[in-house]
Amino acid sequence: MLIAFSLSLKEKRFTYICLAKQIQMFKKVIIVFILSFFTVFCSAQQVRPSKSSEIYRELKTLKQLPKVLYLAAHPDDENTGLLSWLINDQNVETGYLSLTRGDGGQNLLGTEQGAALGLIRTHELLEARKLDGAQQFFTRAIDFGFSKNTTDTFKQWDENSIIADVVWVIRKFRPDVIICRFPPTAAAGHGQHAASAVVAEKAFKLAGDKTAFPDQLKYVNVWQPKRVLWNTFRFGGVNTTAENQLKVTVGQYDAQLGMGYGELAGLSRSLHKSQGAGTHSVAGIRTEYFSHVIGEPAKATLFDGVVKTWTAKGKADIDQSLDKIISAFNFNNPDLSVPALLVLRKKVMALQDLDLKKDKITALDNIILSCAGFMGEVVTNQAEAVAGENHNFRLNLISRATNPVVLDNVKWLSQSENFNRKLSKDSLITIQHEIQIPEDAALTEPYWLAKLPTNAATFSVPNDTLIGLPEAESPLNVLLDLKIGSEKFQVKLPLSFKKLDPVRGDVVEALRIVSALELKFTQALYLVKENEDLHLSLNFKVNSNKQFNNGKVNLMYKGERLGGGDLKSINGKDFTADYVISKTKLASINSSRLQLDANFVADGVTYNKKQALIQYPDLPSLQYFAPATVIVMKGDIQAKVKKVGYIQGAGDFIPEFLRIAGIQVDVLKDEDFYGKLDETGGTGSQNRLSQYDAIVLGIRANNTEKKLGRWMPFLWSYVKAGGNLVMQYNTNQDTTVDQLGMYNFSIANKRVTEENAVVTFLNPNHKLLNFPNKITADDFKGWVQERGAYFPDQWDAAYEPLFEMHDTNEEPLQGSTLYAKYGKGNFIYTPLAFFRQLPAGNVGAARLFLNFLSVQKN
Repeated sequence: MLIAFSLSLKEKRFTYICLAKQIQMFKKVIIVFILSFFTVFCSAQQVRPSKSSEIYRELKTLKQLPKVLYLAAHPDDENTGLLSWLINDQNVETGYLSLTRGDGGQNLLGTEQGAALGLIRTHELLEARKLDGAQQFFTRAIDFGFSKNTTDTFKQWDENSIIADVVWVIRKFRPDVIICRFPPTAAAGHGQHAASAVVAEKAFKLAGDKTAFPDQLKYVNVWQPKRVLWNTFRFGGVNTTAENQLKVTVGQYDAQLGMGYGELAGLSRSLHKSQGAGTHSVAGIRTEYFSHVIGEPAKATLFDGVVKTWTAKGKADIDQSLDKIISAFNFNNPDLSVPALLVLRKKVMALQDLDLKKDKITALDNIILSCAGFMGEVVTNQAEAVAGENHNFRLNLISRATNPVVLDNVKWLSQSENFNRKLSKDSLITIQHEIQIPEDAALTEPYWLAKLPTNAATFSVPNDTLIGLPEAESPLNVLLDLKIGSEKFQVKLPLSFKKLDPVRGDVVEALRIVSALELKFTQALYLVKENEDLHLSLNFKVNSNKQFNNGKVNLMYKGERLGGGDLKSINGKDFTADYVISKTKLASINSSRLQLDANFVADGVTYNKKQALIQYPDLPSLQYFAPATVIVMKGDIQAKVKKVGYIQGAGDFIPEFLRIAGIQVDVLKDEDFYGKLDETGGTGSQNRLSQYDAIVLGIRANNTEKKLGRWMPFLWSYVKAGGNLVMQYNTNQDTTVDQLGMYNFSIANKRVTEENAVVTFLNPNHKLLNFPNKITADDFKGWVQERGAYFPDQWDAAYEPLFEMHDTNEEPLQGSTLYAKYGKGNFIYTPLAFFRQLPAGNVGAARLFLNFLSVQKN
């Protein structure tokens, strides 16, 4: 079920859309053969040992002191080839700071937009980092979509707050070198890209200043990187590289990986599936170029003037110990290194530099546990739990070391239990224990979505120390006190859910804490006319068979109760109740778009949340909670069509919207074009297209539907015979059909990003603007995020453009909607952003789109 809601007029750019969607069977990917040294023990649901080749690489990284922070604006902006080289060849700890989570983009996987899409892209980045080995960071900036310059960007973003977040990440991660993907100029190609360079330079100047953001110094120390560089590029026809720039050769073959770093980078980048960012894995070396931005210039290497070794730090004994450990490392028996690693641990623990000690002890402890072959998990059979419940968990532990790992103590959330038990080599032990979920356990959701933003530019976070993190650490952990030799280790094992999937095998995910009662409206939108009552259905999901007595439902609009009723008892897993809001109350509200809020009050507790669960095969289950709201579109919205055929594209809300509007929608398949095969294998009935009043192509259908080339002649014949074909926007990337229309037009990267840009009607009397809804300038008010993108820039004289619009200080564009008569029918190409406007409940956009479908009836 797709649920859409907006926050306030100022926040119309920020639309949450969530949809739990099952898609095709899981396809095995390369993740199975390589894991990141950073994520193995930090955020996984299990503690598992790294492979020998990975341990060896971690040991070499332990020898290196420099750090690099790569900085850009969005998921997939990062240069994965450079990241892979820095980590795997230079063995330098590297992080990628993306200012945003990609919330403003488009989605090739499904219909999620806004915060839900940002959640997906966050985890796509984490999957990519598992391959290339980098760490991942974010600021609180909300991606509001394409912007053309930094002026537009900083109208939306508060520059100072973004700089503060970047300073925080610099002070916490402590990089020696910062590398920007983009310049602060128009060459960046996107206002948010350019803004990332602007804030990087300013943050560099402030990170070492004690007077800048002094509240941060309660948790971190000031830190001054050595330099900022711009990683220049060749993108399309733009070449910003030059032979006088610093050059680095990357892409070398790594025998331990069985591939070059460019090949690894292609695999990593291809995990940005919601963006369709599949990338070739390119073998062979290549040159990366760097231009100096600020700080001490680099003449020969990225790390000129940076302290690179323990010896240069005055700790030659640590360097010598590591050299011996690396030289003697046994790939078949990594546990042989454990005694020497324990001696090294004592030396690192004696460091006076507390920040360095913390970093290196964390890395070293992970190496020691990996060498010991230690695995630990705490799992139950249920995916969800409610605060206060008791569940049976299994603590599974194993070690493969000759020198035993000793389990001293287990803290089961609030209870401690002493064991003093040696883990026999390669023998799994399982300890059963009932754990009560704390009564005050918070719902499982991303920390940046736990509070509604106070503006459209920045996420609100409950604790400033979380800023920068891709996700918060699980608050529900079993703590193990281990002893290896004379050294003590503490390991956190998050409460997890484990199941056997018949295709994927063992699946281990975080235990999700959910509300005892969730409620949501059973459809995403409601359409109501001025003289009608509003009939609403509200679904209640009750967890753990809890019974609620004497509850009261309230349907609210801006704090005013419009309806609801008493419920004597709710005692089932799913319960739906219907409510009516009278036309009298609706008429008193002077708005064409209403956001209604629902809550249920029982036993002194108010429940007002709906669960949003996002599930794709290549990602963990993603959950967040949002207010139980629904959008009501109120006004004169006419449609003169009964039956529409729909060709699926990258996923949008239009089929559901049309069904809500009372229109039958059929998703078209091969047999609708060719007819059904009879028993002899021949074609039986004729194609079925003539039954449809209109046929609509989903967004980017020419990029995603590979059968479109075979279907297009049938669609043209359908139009010629009197049909109505409406095609939404496409891009020029990975296209199926060269000629989309009956007459030629060419798509360009032309767009209007200002959602309130003035729209000029080129022919106000055109039938598309007058039937069945009279379209006026008012219908373009209240649009969200943008007018549209990928406008055609050239078209055949047979096409008639309907509108003219443009962003501030730019030339007028007329390609937002093209209309052509063809035979007896009509063809419309419209890159207007209906896929954003309809979920947001924009009445004017709905009226215009229904006109497009209804034109043949005039």
